Order: sequence, then structure tokens, then C-alpha cells
Amino acid sequence: MTTTGLLVMLLSVGTVVTMFSWCIYKVLTTPNEADHLHAVELHTPDMDQPE
Repeated sequence: MTTTGLLVMLLSVGTVVTMFSWCIYKVLTTPNEADHLHAVELHTPDMDQPE
């Protein structure tokens, strides 16, 4: 492998590891995260019709 190829690979892997680590940190350290969750209400047209 050439020096340039090794540098690009290390930069790419380093970027992914840094982003992953930052995301894990944010998930674990954000206070009151449960208060900010938004639920998606599952509602389909056939639920309105009586049987």
C-alpha cells in the first residue's frame, strides 16, 4: 500500500470512529432525553370504520 493510500484509509477510519464516539457520547450524556421523544401515532384508514 502506498503512503497516500494509508493516509486516506487512516483518515477515513478515524473520521468514522470519531463520529461514532461523538454520537454515543451525546446519547449517553444528554439530560432529560425522554422528555424530548416524539411518538409516531400509527393510524390507518381502516381503523375509523366500525365493524
